[in-house]
Amino acid sequence: MNSSHKQPKFSIGIDLGSNTLRATKRDCTGKEFVAEYERIVRTADGLVETGRISDDAVDRILTALEEAKSTLGFENVSIRAVSTEAMRRAKNRDDVLRRIEERSGIRFEVVDGEEEARLTLLAVEHRLHVLGESADSFVLADIGGGSTELIFLSPHGTYSQSFPLGIVTLSQEAGSWQEVERVLSRKLPPLREYVAEEYRKHGKPRHFVATAGTPTTVAAMKLGMNYETYDPERINGTTLKKEELRFYLERLLTMSKEQREEAVGVGRDDLIVAGILIFESLFDLLSFEECVVIDDGLREGVAIELCRKVGGRQ
Repeated sequence: MNSSHKQPKFSIGIDLGSNTLRATKRDCTGKEFVAEYERIVRTADGLVETGRISDDAVDRILTALEEAKSTLGFENVSIRAVSTEAMRRAKNRDDVLRRIEERSGIRFEVVDGEEEARLTLLAVEHRLHVLGESADSFVLADIGGGSTELIFLSPHGTYSQSFPLGIVTLSQEAGSWQEVERVLSRKLPPLREYVAEEYRKHGKPRHFVATAGTPTTVAAMKLGMNYETYDPERINGTTLKKEELRFYLERLLTMSKEQREEAVGVGRDDLIVAGILIFESLFDLLSFEECVVIDDGLREGVAIELCRKVGGRQ
């Protein structure tokens, strides 16, 4: 964490995921997010085959951090930078993180699945309250590039588990989009067992909430947005039905590569099949027909908590 001697007015949360680097800036006094940054960096590119973060990925991360610094302004702010499943898996993570810190000045901490879930839940709860939505009983699915977190919140407490199933690693293991469904079927039993156990102990939650790139991408398509016109304010609170996932998947598969890149972003078009199939499977495992999509996630949770720690009442 980087901090100035004076109590900062702003906090910045940075989330280095398996596919994307996301950052946001929060006004701790005004209690609002004032700027954001996102860049596809493919941290986990080749990770399944080599077990390592590549030099090319490090270069992409460093370029993105420079852009984020220019976009958000890193001066006189409190910063917390976290990384997740790709770094958790990488054999060379210590060397990679040292190189990133030496060249960018940003020190990333690798958080475990429990901490990732806690911070993501903090952001989603906050957004649901802002939207005036019920936030006392729901299951949250966070479908990332290298892992998926399932988080249950109820009057009984909060329970979560992280599973090493993500859109990047699933795509790499499958090798082609035609093989994704077959490989996915082998990875679902642990999720199915966990959900069954939670339902047995605490009952089925009232609502299903989803965050991260796949749910927000499908919601954007439903609202007529593409990658360039994406508006998180419109995404937050969007309802998606299970049958809509297959509709938008089939629409994407009929597009040319250029059209898919325009729709979902360069570097994401080859991952969207895996993401939608994971998302569709979660509808089945959780026994829901619709869910609420929230754009806010780990980076927002980091920034919100950081504001609290430096004295900004949220």
